Amino acid sequence: MTVRAGVITVSTKGAAGERVDESGPAIRDGLLSAGCEVVFETLVPDDGERIATAILGAVRAGANVVLTTGGTGLSPNDVTPEATRRVIDREVPGIAEALRARSLEKTPHGMLSRGVAGAVGAALVVNLPGSPRAVRESLEVLLPVLPHAVELLAGESGERAHADKRTT
Repeated sequence: MTVRAGVITVSTKGAAGERVDESGPAIRDGLLSAGCEVVFETLVPDDGERIATAILGAVRAGANVVLTTGGTGLSPNDVTPEATRRVIDREVPGIAEALRARSLEKTPHGMLSRGVAGAVGAALVVNLPGSPRAVRESLEVLLPVLPHAVELLAGESGERAHADKRTT
């Protein structure tokens, strides 16, 4: 099953044109390098309503995986996890835990991430950190499980992903 991704960068300064976004392109490049299709990209300010609307817009555009970057820290403006929780049907805590564990291998600040992961219908939504380096490290953990997650969320058995691994 093809991973069709939406990429949402959350940055008030980026949305205002005051900062060049590097994290969104890092996600896009990582997805494309892994053979995924990118069907939606946007940059929104740190605003819960705008973030939630962007997530749902990505799903409507055909994304079965939506990756956000930014807005997952402790700043009062960091509201990406709250916006994500407003739109997901159920959480997938193991993904967020794995991403934090990877981040903790690099820096003790990794424990300050509040990113979440969950399902909106048949789409997986994952909050990634806001730095390009942390995005790349997170994708190393996340990319191998995306095809299986997409199959399961689509109501398939996931056997295709397992069969692919057995034949290689």
